[in-house]
Amino acid sequence: MVLAGGSGRRFGGMPKQLRVLAGRTLLEHCVDAFDQAPAVDEILVVIAAGLAGQARDQLRGYRKLTGIVPGGEARSDSTRAAIAAIVPPGEPAAAEQCNVLFHDAARPLIDQQTIAACVAALDSYQAVGVVVASPDTIVEVADQTMRRVLPRQTLARCQTPQGFRLSVIRAAYQRAAADPGFAAAAATDDCGVVLRYLPEVPVGAVTGSERNIKITYEADLTVAEALLRQSRPGSSVLPG
Repeated sequence: MVLAGGSGRRFGGMPKQLRVLAGRTLLEHCVDAFDQAPAVDEILVVIAAGLAGQARDQLRGYRKLTGIVPGGEARSDSTRAAIAAIVPPGEPAAAEQCNVLFHDAARPLIDQQTIAACVAALDSYQAVGVVVASPDTIVEVADQTMRRVLPRQTLARCQTPQGFRLSVIRAAYQRAAADPGFAAAAATDDCGVVLRYLPEVPVGAVTGSERNIKITYEADLTVAEALLRQSRPGSSVLPG
């Protein structure tokens, strides 16, 4: 599942998943990566209903793309829509035993090594997340005051994709839906929902890549362009 339901509020109101990077939209870069991944059988895209037609036109020709699903206002709403699209009501329970990856369309530089590592980790875990170690010291701040320095050796930054046995992520979201407090403190990623509502399920950690950046602000596109240039054959490494 490529989750592309964001509104682009921090991007001046323009849907960032449809911004162009090196001749293709961010969404196309993501779909292309999973289309090339040997272990991926099908791709579904979750996107705002008003952008579905535009996305469908842009994604013609990707052989593994099997559907475009309307998303919701929040990240968790889009994940719910994705789960429902994979196993509609009344479908056989056996379908829930497949594995599913959720990836943010705002991460267009996802590589094949990370995708393969996520898939392989699902042989040992029913939930996995991609993480990268933090090179910086992390502190807890409140009221513009440092309260404590957190142990860096146990901290990591989350990326996507995140992978799950479908029955596990579905059960986690069913429990979230039954919790009146979930909307007030909705998780920003899907591993967080599993950790919160299925604490008995271990969540495996897969080592990610510093290249797998998230496009949040306009300047991030410039960084992504530079990273793409570095990866092209014959290109020189940019200083700094």
